[in-house]
Amino acid sequence: MRTASIILLLFIAGAPHPVWAKDNQGALNNTKTVNRAFKSGERLQYFVSWSKLLKAGVATMEVKRETTPQGRDIYRITSFARSAGIVSAFYRVRDRVQSVMDVKELCSLSYTVDQVHGKRKKKREMLFDHEHKTVTVTENSSKSTYEIPARAQDPLSSLYYARTRDDLAAGESIIVDIHEKDKTWSVELQYIGKETVKTSAGKFKTFKVKTYPKYEGVFQHKGEIDIWFTDDDRRIPVLMKSKVALGSIVVTLEEMKVGE
Repeated sequence: MRTASIILLLFIAGAPHPVWAKDNQGALNNTKTVNRAFKSGERLQYFVSWSKLLKAGVATMEVKRETTPQGRDIYRITSFARSAGIVSAFYRVRDRVQSVMDVKELCSLSYTVDQVHGKRKKKREMLFDHEHKTVTVTENSSKSTYEIPARAQDPLSSLYYARTRDDLAAGESIIVDIHEKDKTWSVELQYIGKETVKTSAGKFKTFKVKTYPKYEGVFQHKGEIDIWFTDDDRRIPVLMKSKVALGSIVVTLEEMKVGE
């Protein structure tokens, strides 16, 4: 179930020792876009299963548009994941992950993680300073600051940012720079093709992409995730799959509210 909750963060599953090189032209990876894909009030609920055989959990992602006291317009994106069924009996999971994105720039401003995995608990906060291209990470009262490329994303905002990329929907592959904890790495989203996907939420025309963590200039095929986005302006992720040691974790859209 730990993998099932992580898959909702999409691009961070299992990439060992990623690095970011200063000459990777990160500003090109994180091109400024216009959001036509999601809006305030969107709520997506997912069924998480192991190889489509065993119910492992339920997860939701919600978007709210707000204005800070300083007058800045933001998207507050919150992901909840919990174990369910027989899985909860031997490995209880309760995850709350929140990303704050700037509405105009569509890059991450902050990222917080509050996790309970069995007997383990974890809390982490990341604050992005895009003017100085740094991120400050606080975990267990320890605080560190790291360099980041221009317009870097966090693991959750990266999904919503990818939904705004017209070049991906048009059949091209893109690269997104993502920071989490003490690492920044580049992730390729490779366009695969169009497919029709049926879930309990409906029948959807989609385009499929595959993610590849990239480090040291070489694409390593580890931690791959297949994602099916609706082939329309909303680009809602309706299906996600990730291989594990035995079988695969499958995340399937159950219910959706597209916004206010």
